[in-house]
Amino acid sequence: MKLYHGSLEIVKQPVIRQSNRTLDYGQGFYTTTSEKQAEDWVKRRLKEAGATRGYVNVYEFDELMCSSLNCLMFDAPTEEWVDFVMHNRTERGFTHDYDIVYGPVANDRVYAAFALYEGRLLDKENLIAELKTYKLVDQYLFHTKAALQALRFFNAKEATL
Repeated sequence: MKLYHGSLEIVKQPVIRQSNRTLDYGQGFYTTTSEKQAEDWVKRRLKEAGATRGYVNVYEFDELMCSSLNCLMFDAPTEEWVDFVMHNRTERGFTHDYDIVYGPVANDRVYAAFALYEGRLLDKENLIAELKTYKLVDQYLFHTKAALQALRFFNAKEATL
């Protein structure tokens, strides 16, 4: 399976970097099955950084490695997915022991719905019902060095504004 990672650099050897912000699934190397999503992410980063070009890095993912790794898969927004994202985003120091996590991306529209949930203006059942009306793109988090072994760099496509 092909996976994509948007970056200002060509990333032939993915690494797990510590982020200065909270992320949906925790620290690690994020990819998606959507080339468009990776390209959109690069374009946002280009604007923020004042840069002129970035890259959509393409990888081959050996899905069979999930049988020997600790993988957590969310095919759609569920109560468990909401809880997992909330733990990662709101609990300082929260960590998990999954090698790979797969599921929906909590994009800007999703964050707005999560804010309503956090403010107790929306309960979990209605949050999930709301999220299921969105066309959500997916993401894979590679959380450990062992997980990164499932990725093989294929190529990088230049992305510009």
